[in-house]
Amino acid sequence: MDLQLIMDSLATIEEDNSVPKNVRAKIKDAMSLLLDENGKSTAIKLDQVMQHLDELNDDPNLPPYTRTQIWSVVSTLSQKQ
Repeated sequence: MDLQLIMDSLATIEEDNSVPKNVRAKIKDAMSLLLDENGKSTAIKLDQVMQHLDELNDDPNLPPYTRTQIWSVVSTLSQKQ
């Protein structure tokens, strides 16, 4: 799995100041979940991250280009399961 590509994509969104703070906070949480080394299987971590990102798609303040970036990450994650 190319975890670095996923992390880079999430970092790009998280560092974008035009993205609302609550969205950036959830992106940061998703990144933390991916890097968590507490013994969870990769499949469980990927599922949790996809749930976090899926919740963001319902945010009405999410800029359209950010929504597209998130969909791209979710698509990559779903291919890795």
